[in-house]
Amino acid sequence: MNALLVDDDYFVVMALEKKIDWEALGIHRIFTAYNIAQAKEVLQTHPVQILICDIEMPQGSGLELLAWVREESHNVQTIFLTNYADFNYAQKAIELQSFDYFLKPIEFDKLTLIIQKAVAKARDQQFIEKAIHEGELWQKNRSKLIEDSWRRLISGKAFPTGPANVSAFLTEQNLPYETTDLFLPILINLFPYDHTLGKTDKNLFDYACLNVMVERFQNTLFSIEAIIEIKDHNWMIILKWNGAPDAPLIESMCCSFIPEVNNYLKSDVCCSIGFSLPLGQIRHTINELLLMNEERIKHRNQTFLLENYNRPELNYTPPDLGLLEKLLNENRFQAFLDETGRYMHQLVREGVVGTAVLSLLRLDLVQLVYAQLKSKEIEVHKLYMGKTNDQLFMQSLHSIEDMQSYIAYLVNTAAEYLNVAEQPKSVVHEITHYIRTHYGEDLTRNNLGEMVYLNPDYLARLFKKEMGISLGHYVIHTRLVAARHLLETTAHSVHTIAGNVGYTNYSHFTKLFKQEMGCSPNEYRKKQKEGSHETG
Repeated sequence: MNALLVDDDYFVVMALEKKIDWEALGIHRIFTAYNIAQAKEVLQTHPVQILICDIEMPQGSGLELLAWVREESHNVQTIFLTNYADFNYAQKAIELQSFDYFLKPIEFDKLTLIIQKAVAKARDQQFIEKAIHEGELWQKNRSKLIEDSWRRLISGKAFPTGPANVSAFLTEQNLPYETTDLFLPILINLFPYDHTLGKTDKNLFDYACLNVMVERFQNTLFSIEAIIEIKDHNWMIILKWNGAPDAPLIESMCCSFIPEVNNYLKSDVCCSIGFSLPLGQIRHTINELLLMNEERIKHRNQTFLLENYNRPELNYTPPDLGLLEKLLNENRFQAFLDETGRYMHQLVREGVVGTAVLSLLRLDLVQLVYAQLKSKEIEVHKLYMGKTNDQLFMQSLHSIEDMQSYIAYLVNTAAEYLNVAEQPKSVVHEITHYIRTHYGEDLTRNNLGEMVYLNPDYLARLFKKEMGISLGHYVIHTRLVAARHLLETTAHSVHTIAGNVGYTNYSHFTKLFKQEMGCSPNEYRKKQKEGSHETG
């Protein structure tokens, strides 16, 4: 397979040649070009399967080159490089059926994965062309049929049981199995690290993950029949034994698979191995694996056997809630986290931890933190409202590490805001600044309390204690100061000024203004003009 690199920057081309392991990608010859004319000459004289091309070049754009490639019917997978995240470029690249669109500066690890994916697509295309030519397209259809059959089984849809029904099903679906064939399901749970490919580009991560699984689970004793993602980062591998099952071999391969995932995919992982059974009975072990996946707290970077799994009893003894409450009251937040972490790992050692137990623990800890915040008049439901809280909460039952992450977020958020709330001057300063810069907006006690996550009544008491004036009167005073300034410096009508300072009711504005200044807004403006004339 050949690749063509096109960029008017010599150093970019050189970096692409040197920093990517082309041989490992199955690309044996690299052509280079520094403008569109040179690229066309290469494409006309040599077979090229992968084109990596800059978009912005002085003598013609990469988009123009791809348009020419399509007109000439060259079967090339094109990856564009560009310095600009321009939607029009991306839209045009999609219209021309480019393979991918990659922003500079180049991250070579990520680009390598994209090229690897493009190579796979190019190989698929070559295979399809060969299959059409040789009449072998049925092979690919059969692979798709096998995968669809396993997907139906794993998703719990109707599947035959009993030798007679299985035999009829195999014949009807033209599946290459015997009723006595043995299959083994393996469940893979992945936990991508923060700020890595698994968190930033799931499509590429999934592609890399599939490669690692296919490469790691290779052996003459079995074949991989299907690899299916049952939900995000949860994969089911189906193996078919070619001879007698070898359970220790699979366990050993899973143990070797774990560090590869850690190092290559930057992710934690755990493997759960089911039972080897014939097709008519395999659904039971798949269901047991899925049930275990929901009930069991996943211990990262370990391998588990379904045969060793004992369903955890709901035998929940809470931690020392009195001690934890005392630590919160004393603002000893790290000690709180240390104590809850120690308790969770004790549950693991005792083998009593499951999602049901962890759910009850989460409820107890959340109630403790919420009670502490509410005692300080903090509006808890607003403080923890948002995507981060929702995501961490949903993930908290996935593993001990996920639960620790959620509790740490819960406690650290509380600690941070309690520190602010316990400094009245800081809270009042934030409120007064907001009022002065947003006096034209709706400034109710509820809105202002929501802004600092405090109970509105508590905020009002705190404000009056610090400022010597009620919150409502401060808002009125600030608005009227702004109104006087507008009356003095602009020609806006009084109606317009009333709206600008937050009053939609003109009569109410006029009444407040007169109470404050002893005259109406129009009279005030007139006096100011007369005063300025006398001064002049």
